[in-house]
This record gives sequence, C-alpha cells and structure tokens, in this order.
Amino acid sequence: MPTTEAGAQDSAVVAFARELIRRPSVTPEDAGCQRLLAERLSALGFVIEPMRFGEVDNLWAHFGDSGPMLVFAGHTDVVPTGDVEAWSRSPFSAEVADGMLHGRGAADMKGSLAAMVVAMETLLAEGHALQGRIGFLITSDEEGPARDGTVRVMEALLARGEKIHWCVVGEPSSGAVLGDLVRVGRRGSLNGHLKVRGIQGHVAYPHLARNPVHQALAPLHELASRQWDEGNAFFPPTSFQIANIHAGTGASNVIPGHLDVMFNFRFCTEQTAASLQGDVEAVLDAAGLDYALEWQLSGQPFVTERGRLVEAVCATIEEVSNVTPELSTGGGTSDGRFIAPHGVELVELGPCNATIHQIDECVPVAQLDLLVEAYAGIARRLLT
Repeated sequence: MPTTEAGAQDSAVVAFARELIRRPSVTPEDAGCQRLLAERLSALGFVIEPMRFGEVDNLWAHFGDSGPMLVFAGHTDVVPTGDVEAWSRSPFSAEVADGMLHGRGAADMKGSLAAMVVAMETLLAEGHALQGRIGFLITSDEEGPARDGTVRVMEALLARGEKIHWCVVGEPSSGAVLGDLVRVGRRGSLNGHLKVRGIQGHVAYPHLARNPVHQALAPLHELASRQWDEGNAFFPPTSFQIANIHAGTGASNVIPGHLDVMFNFRFCTEQTAASLQGDVEAVLDAAGLDYALEWQLSGQPFVTERGRLVEAVCATIEEVSNVTPELSTGGGTSDGRFIAPHGVELVELGPCNATIHQIDECVPVAQLDLLVEAYAGIARRLLT
C-alpha cells in the first residue's frame, strides 16, 4: 500500500486520489483517469460504457437491474496549473504533508471521485440487497466549454429511456467541516455580448460623429441599477453584472466607432432567460441605440426541495460530521444544470473549497475519509 508522510500508510481513498492527481488531466484531457475509475468499478460488477463525443472522454457505469437509480456525477478534468514555479510542490506530484493532500484537482474534484468509488466498494462489500441501481456519470469536459460532456451523456441516456432519480455531484461544497454547506440548486447564468454602433470622428467635431459610449451610459446605468426581482425562499435576487467594457482606438482625440459590453445575469426561478432578454432589449430600444446583441444561456436555474435525497444527505452529514448542513443555491454553475432539469433530485456535496483553482490546491486528508462515509451512508439510506 502507498505510504504518506512519516511512513504512515495512505487510506484507500487517499491512495486512489493520489493516483488520479498524478495524471495531468487539464481540460479537456482525461489522461487515463476514467480508465482507472472503470477498472475499479468493473471489479465491483459495474457495466462500463465509455462515451466519447468530439474530443471529450466520458464514462457511464451502472450497477443493478431494477429500481430507482442513484447516480454519482463528477469530472476528471482540472483547470490549468498557472505558474508552476509559484507552487510549493509540483502540481501533479500528489504529496501528502501536514494532514493535507496537495495537487491540482485534490479538491476539485479528484478527491471526490476517489471517495465515490471507495464508498461503493465499502457499500457493496457489506452484502446488502440493494433496492435500486447505482450509476457513475463522469466527464472530462466540465472545466471547459461543457459542450461534449455531461450534457451529451444525458442526451444519450434520455434517448434510450434511462431514468435517474437521485444524483450526488462531487463538487467541493464544504467549508471548515465536511458537509457544513450542501448545494441543492444553482442560479441560472445568461451572458450577453452587446455591440453599440456609433460613428467615429474627431473629438473636436462631435457634430460630425456619434459617440456610442455617451449613448450607452444611461441605458447601462438603468440595467445595472434595476431591482430585477426579490428572489424567493430558495434563491437570492437576480443579479446583473457588467464583466467587460471596451471602446476606442487608444487615442485621446478619436470618438470611438463602437462600444463592446459583456454582461451576465445570475438569475433565480422568478425569471426566465426569455424574460430577461426581452427586458434588456426593451431598455436598449427605448434609448434609440443602434446595436447588435448576442445571447448565450449557460444554464437554467434549478432547485431540489426537501425529499428523499435531501433528507438522506442531511441525516448522513449529521451522523458523519456532527453538523446540520446549510442548504444553499449559491456559487457559480456546475454540471448539475444538465442533470436536474430532467426531474432528477440533485445535490452537490464534496470537500472544502478554500483552494480550488488556486496555486497550491489542497484538501484535508481527514475530509476525504469522512467523504467516503458520507457517500456510502447516502447510498445506504436510499438503496437498502
């Protein structure tokens, strides 16, 4: 068995997480991680189905023949390391020191993947007669465009009539203690790219030009200051944020010919993408702008209300971590947005997120050991 600091032996989950971290699977590369997962799951009796779409590797694995299905979902791809010289350890060396597992993907989310597999090894070794099925939905396209990953797998599963009842996504949700925060939903995300057309000219002769910056200031201010809604019991109010704005040639004596603005809505279930688009375009039209506007919907809002899954998660976390989880819909987007809209009860539960995407990403070893207990406990409550 692999050893960690001071010659101590790694637990099963830490040893497997280190194997995964050592593979530099920067999105959309899988770097063989899914093969390692498939080998472990195949040994348990899972049916293994690789699903490759475009340049993206995906894995669908399932166990059992009948009953409701619990799926564990996650991703093998990681974000780039950034400046390798800034890391205190090699990003893919997977070292353990001072009770922490270090490396890119330790928290987001190879630690969770390892815990999911070891949890199912633990559960199935207990010999329970399962009252349902277990699935694994793994992609290498979550940190990137997310076009050929989970969304494509879900399309394939739905086309053949596969029904998922519950899903646990291993995104790092926790703070100081495992499970102190569990995500039960996410806000929708809608991006807009606005191009306001003007007429370029000399600043000394504004009557011969049309300044798109001046024209856009009032409607942009109206959009930024508007109270879009009050939110609801599950979500904070919808937020509009300008992310980038650019105009001009770089010269101080030239009125720009166009203005480019990028903005984003994080919206709750009080809104729809169509309603937001209509409201924005009404403001721009009322201002008399000559504009072009492109929209990109990254995900619809979703929420899982208290039901069998949430109750099982809360009871398990209280038992394993001795905390009552905060149920949240905050944060960015995740691949849950491709699964939950199909009538799936879904939560996100993983280790601490303090260092995700950062230099020197790491996760407490003790949290990974507890995460195995949590995933096994959730499955035990739902399927036995």
